[in-house]
Parts: sequence; structure tokens; C-alpha cells
Amino acid sequence: MAACIPSILTGADVVVAAETGSGKTHGYLVPLIDKLCQMSDSSGAITDRDVSKHHLSLVLCPNVMLCEQVVRMANSLCNDSGTPLLSIAAVCGRQVWPVKEPDVMVSTPAALLNYLYSIDLERRRRSEFIRSVKYVVFDEADMLLCGSFQNQVVQLINMLHFDEKQLSRSNNSEAEMSSTSELDEFRDLKADYGEGEDEDKDEDESTEVGEDSANLEAETKGLKRRDWRRVRKIYERSKQYIFVAATLPENGKRTAGGVLKRMFPDATWVSGNYLHQHSPRLEQKWIEVSVDTQVDTLINAVKNGNSMADSGPGVLRTMVFANTVEAVEAVAKILTGAGVECFRYHSDSSLEERTKNLLDFQQKGDVFVCTDAAARGIDIPNVSHVIQAEFATSAVDFLHRVGRTARAGQPGLVTSLYRESNRDLVTAIHLAQTIDMPVEKAFSRKRSFRNKIKKRGREASNMR
Repeated sequence: MAACIPSILTGADVVVAAETGSGKTHGYLVPLIDKLCQMSDSSGAITDRDVSKHHLSLVLCPNVMLCEQVVRMANSLCNDSGTPLLSIAAVCGRQVWPVKEPDVMVSTPAALLNYLYSIDLERRRRSEFIRSVKYVVFDEADMLLCGSFQNQVVQLINMLHFDEKQLSRSNNSEAEMSSTSELDEFRDLKADYGEGEDEDKDEDESTEVGEDSANLEAETKGLKRRDWRRVRKIYERSKQYIFVAATLPENGKRTAGGVLKRMFPDATWVSGNYLHQHSPRLEQKWIEVSVDTQVDTLINAVKNGNSMADSGPGVLRTMVFANTVEAVEAVAKILTGAGVECFRYHSDSSLEERTKNLLDFQQKGDVFVCTDAAARGIDIPNVSHVIQAEFATSAVDFLHRVGRTARAGQPGLVTSLYRESNRDLVTAIHLAQTIDMPVEKAFSRKRSFRNKIKKRGREASNMR
């Protein structure tokens, strides 16, 4: 996504919110690598002292597969001799901490915290590493800022901000630059997330990594919102933060977009033309099914769908989405029994099995039956057909599913099977698309409708 490059080159914090398949990964890799390459010597080689040690780009992703994909894309940026411009390393899964610090490090929040806390009891390496990080990218930011990743991301941003303040104080002789503790910064970030005694804690919080972070969490328990609201001291910035997502809803205090508005109020926002909307190159089919017709309809959609989408020359690829691991296994069994070869992809499979199935699908094509674990970020070129064997349960899942096809200027087909229980939601999506309204608002209306039904049910129970 070329539109975000000028903003990133300015050094300002940037939020990149653009539809799937718009080139966001290259959009942030190119300017960041360019920044590091500007510090190269006259021969074009990157100096270890100036770049690898003191100027590091850190990219955070929600899972190992996305980390490895970012590394491959970064390594594809080469000089005239075909050599990658910079040293790139992944720290996740079975990848250990590199002996020589790379120019770009890609990791999951949990893996990075594990390394920083478990192998560095004296904090020396931790402090040196945090000080060397100058550019931080949160890829799939809406996932990283919410749910089970939230506490891990809070810890990392806390560490990065605290280092910026320490460096600013050391460079600033003004007496009014008062000290700020890590606990104070942690409280600030919790306040930015909209957490307080009046709010529900619906989401499961992940297990803290390391004794220090556990102590921070323990010390903040029971604090009231007024204790978190403090006047923040102005300090000299020394790091750049970049948030990238294909879905970034802003309505609500605890949505990813709402959190970013509070955490980084001065960030530059760059949005794609079709954010939260389907591509105009996408053809959609909607088929209502029943228990009796669902299996036959699914088989026909898989066998006949590719003839309705111009996939171009080469391998045909169809992705079939289901909502649970059990449903994926059931769909795969049905298709195999109908003579359709397919690959499975879900969280119950080992990382090795998922990697192999993904690679086979990329090379051989055919049918890929998966959960929403395959809906985010994974770049599979030339997917001609996406089928929802089970209808998505959220706007985010819906948008990421349909975004697997009609990418990079190519056409695509989406076939959505839905039951009577989904009919109102499908109608709302149709309406949203007809009037060019963002799709997530259709889901929000449906969610409000469901909440009203639940409320009426509770009231009826209380009257009995």
C-alpha cells in the first residue's frame, strides 16, 4: 500500500487501516528498510555499529505463520546482486534468539517477552535491546490490541515508552522533567484501554510472562479509574510506532481503533479505499440452506464454483471456511467422501502439519478447508473461490474471509451458505453493501438485536 510510505518516512506514528490484499506488509517494510539503508556506508553495506546494535526494526505478529511470512517478504527486498538488503530474523516457534542481532526482528508478543524475561535475569540484555528498537510495527493490530494479546502488548509498549522517557530525561536538563515509574506508565496504558472498575471484563486475559510483569499486574489490581488518570509529562520521542490492520473498528472504548485513538492521539491515519467493505472485483453468491440441503449444496459449490470465477491460468484454489475445528473435520470428511481432495488447517493441527498443508495448497491448489486461523494475513496468491460452509459470526471474520480472494487486482468469487438463523444478518449485509456502508455496522445492529432478545429473556425469567 504505497499511500502509507510517505507518512512512515516522516517518522511520525502511523496507523495503516486498509483492506486485505492491498499490500500493507510491503507498505511498511519498504520505508523502514529504506530508513536503515540510509545509514549504510559508501559501499552500501549496513554497519553493525550504527544499525544492527542501535537501530532495530521490530515487527510483532499474532502467530508464527505470519512472522515467517513477514520474514520471507522482507528477504525478497534485495539489492542488484539478489542479496537481501538487510539481516532479517524471526524469534518465535522453534527459532532461538539470534547470536548476531539482526536489522529487522519479527516475533510474537509472547515469544519476545519470554526471551526478554527468562534469559536475562539481570535486565542488561533487555535494556540494551529495548534501547536499540527505533521502529515498532504491530501487524494485525486489531488482534494484538484486544483479547488474549492485550496484557502482553501493554507490557511491551510500557517497556518501550519507559525507555523513551529515560532517554529523554538523560538528554534533557530541565528541572521540570520529573521521573515516571514503570508502574505509572503501566497504569496509563491500562487507562488507555478503557479499563476501570465500572467496565465488564469479558475477555480472558493471558498469563503474564515473567516475574516483573506479574508484579506490575498485581500492583495495579484494585486501582480505581481516578488513580490511573494522571497528567502525562512531555518527553522527547525516540521510537516510531506503526499499527497495521485490515479491520480496525473505532466505535466503542475497547475496540482496537478506539484504543489507538487514546494511546496515540497524534498518530497519522492512512485508510484504504475499501476499508471494511468488499472489493468491487468480488462476486458474491448467497444460498440459504437447511439441514437436508446443506451437504449437497456445499459439494456442488466446491465442484462448480471455480467455473464461475476467472482464476486465470494455472492452479485453481478454493478455500472453505467453517467456524470450529470439529466443523472443519466434518466438512473435510464430506468432501473427501465426494471425491474432492482437500487440505485441513486449524489450531488442533501441529505447526509442522499446518505449514505442510499450506505449502501444498499454495503449490498444488485444490481445496483448503480451514477455520478463521487461515483468514488473517496469510498470503495465498490466486485464490479464485471462497466458500463459507458456516456463516461468519463477526464482521471481522466475515471481512477477512472474503478478503482471501479478489486480491491484488484479481477477480474472485465468494459463496456464502447460511441458515434461517442467519437470514436477518445476511439481509443487513446486503443492505450495507448496497448503500456502501461499512459491513461491521450491519453486524453491530444484529448484535444489538440479539442483546435485546437476551435482555427480554432475563426480564421474563425474573417475573416468574
